[in-house]
Amino acid sequence: MNFELTKEQKMTKEMVRAFAEKEIAPKAIEVDETARFPIETFEKMGELGLLGIPFPEKYGGSGGDTISYALAVEEVGRACGSTGLSYAAAVSLGASPIYYFGTEEQKEKFLTPLASGKALGSFGLTEPNAGSDAGGTRTNAVLEGDHYIINGEKCWITNAGYAKQVIVTAVTGKNKDGKNIISALIVPTDTPGFTIRSNYEKMGVRGSNTSELVLENVKVQKENLLGDPNKGFSQFLYTLDGGRISIAALAIGIAQAAFDKALAFSKERVQFGQTISKFQAIQFKLADMAMEIELARNMVLKAAWLKDQGKPFTKEAAYAKLFASEMATRTCNQAIQIHGGSGYMKEYEVERYLRDAKLMEIGEGTSEIQRLVIARQLGC
Repeated sequence: MNFELTKEQKMTKEMVRAFAEKEIAPKAIEVDETARFPIETFEKMGELGLLGIPFPEKYGGSGGDTISYALAVEEVGRACGSTGLSYAAAVSLGASPIYYFGTEEQKEKFLTPLASGKALGSFGLTEPNAGSDAGGTRTNAVLEGDHYIINGEKCWITNAGYAKQVIVTAVTGKNKDGKNIISALIVPTDTPGFTIRSNYEKMGVRGSNTSELVLENVKVQKENLLGDPNKGFSQFLYTLDGGRISIAALAIGIAQAAFDKALAFSKERVQFGQTISKFQAIQFKLADMAMEIELARNMVLKAAWLKDQGKPFTKEAAYAKLFASEMATRTCNQAIQIHGGSGYMKEYEVERYLRDAKLMEIGEGTSEIQRLVIARQLGC
């Protein structure tokens, strides 16, 4: 085993950290308070090549690996959870499925602008009646001649309000067992009949765009069908496996930010004649926080390494996402406790970290779903 990062991976981590500290962190409070999507930040991230880290240069990417991408997500999330979530969704959900399953024509037309940072992508899976039960998808797409006609609605879709296109899952028929065939279609957001509303008021990650989609007789060319029409379900499960690595990395970034604040505060806050970092009660909290962050990070790196090696990583991605997300909530909660009354005040930021971290236990498969995935991987 070699736990050391390569020179390229270290350079990516350092470059993203420098960018995040200069361009992202100073806006984090304002982005949260105003629920503003920082489009200018994503334009700069695109120029730096961050939106194309895990994609080949031939498609406008940076030619990096999953480990480098996970490190980048962590650093962006450490500066701002909202920006981190939209970054992870743009790459893992908006662009990756096109790279994994798209034709060369689709990659050239749709992936290249995403990987080169000239556009944002989005992935429309969740519906009002199909969340954890993705197989319950009701949006349907009917092939009429050379086009699919799509009708349905999606909810809680990240980045859709700023995306050039959304990959939409829809029922396209029945298999021999009478079960729905769920396929994925690339739908440009300027297609007639495609309505996007971004009216949600959220608890956390408020600066990440979250939208409701309504598709009324939306017409797209049949060439926009992504991958094998009969394997749409398994394709988006693979997409989610990869996305769980990035959500775990994001959770670690948020947790690391909370820990950094708590550690610094404990060395400044004086009670009973000494800094509170000298009290064993506080030391034990900090020790547990640091340990769990490092354990989660190692699990993320292992899952990313397995993916890069072309090995099965479904179970490890679920391990990483489950442990990192629940760890982040615990860590952020303890960071508030260490801050005492100050932790409840917005200016100290740790309350924002807790609000942002909670979504990590819900999005990209709830903690309960992760436990189901792990159990099935164990053969239960």
